[in-house]
Amino acid sequence: MVAACSLFLAGCIGEGGVASPTFGPKHLQPVTSSTMALIAQKGMDFDSPILLRIFKEESELEIWKQARDGKYALLKTYPICKWSGELGPKIKQGDRQAPEGFYFITPELMNPRSSYHLAFNLGYPNEFDRAHGRTGAHLMVHGDCSSAGCYAMTDEQVQEIYALSRDSFNGGQLGFQVQAFPFRMNAKNMARHRKNPNLAFWRMLKEGYDHFELTKLAPKVDVCEKRYVFNAHLLDPSQPFDATGKCPEYEIPESLAVAAREKRNSDDSSAKILSNLVPAAPVTTGHDGGTHQSFAAGVPPQGATARSVATSRQPSGTEVVTGSTARNVPAPQGRPEQEPAVAASLGSASRRAPAPRREQEPEAVQQPAPPAALPGATPIRPTGGGFSFR
Repeated sequence: MVAACSLFLAGCIGEGGVASPTFGPKHLQPVTSSTMALIAQKGMDFDSPILLRIFKEESELEIWKQARDGKYALLKTYPICKWSGELGPKIKQGDRQAPEGFYFITPELMNPRSSYHLAFNLGYPNEFDRAHGRTGAHLMVHGDCSSAGCYAMTDEQVQEIYALSRDSFNGGQLGFQVQAFPFRMNAKNMARHRKNPNLAFWRMLKEGYDHFELTKLAPKVDVCEKRYVFNAHLLDPSQPFDATGKCPEYEIPESLAVAAREKRNSDDSSAKILSNLVPAAPVTTGHDGGTHQSFAAGVPPQGATARSVATSRQPSGTEVVTGSTARNVPAPQGRPEQEPAVAASLGSASRRAPAPRREQEPEAVQQPAPPAALPGATPIRPTGGGFSFR
């Protein structure tokens, strides 16, 4: 029986470890054999927890997976086929902005019947977004390489991302974190974007970015006084975090608080020096979103269509993964911000017909209003377990 099953599974995997489309429903396709080999090579279990990081300017999506030492390690980097809008957070319905911030994906947000092959909902607006009165819904990571406020991958890419998510849920992960950034939050990029009205917001996101860089653990995320706080532990559990209310007293583990402060000071000093050496990036580009350079030759301009997307050839051993093909790609004009996620069992096949694509009026490209300056956390006293904040 084992031999027969092995032969059956082998027959479902094509060249390069790509799952055959005849292997049952698309949302139950297995992870490719090459990725399974990479998981084993990196000391991970196939169903261990995952974490995603998205970088708009670089047009890259990273999948991190928990290794057996409990920390996350980079598994793969996927080039993003298309994202829409400019750098900056999503402010309101119709602004074509792809969200930036920290989001938590549960099984209910997975959509096996998406009309964009497969998808998961980012859960926008989150607590922070709602505290700022931001509007919009059904913002996704999905296939079909076409975006109107989402992060669009190729069908092959999203199928593997979906499979890794499904396996992590089956392994016991209740939800995985998605960290969506405007760019990699290093000193050079902070210096380049020093004139952007979103800089205060991005400096706040960088706190969570730094916490992950320092620990390789998913940061605990809370919201109070309309700002994110990371890895904060309440001194009085009877006074919980309130997204729009005054921050309760909390502490951050001392070693992490010290390391994060040192990293912030070092990056700020480097950014100050670099500000005199690198030109400031334009606040608006005149383009609606972006695409990874590996797709640049094949993604059609606005108003055009293309049958396929160019696949970049990466050096042997690289962790940048491209989809081998893409479906017919309509231009994103007039596309919805996406259909709702469908709550469905991840362990069984769906028998419902795919949801039809919905039409809506084209979204106007608008530059989001700059957010108000965000207050910083002020330490009120050191405590035995770390630093206490109000």
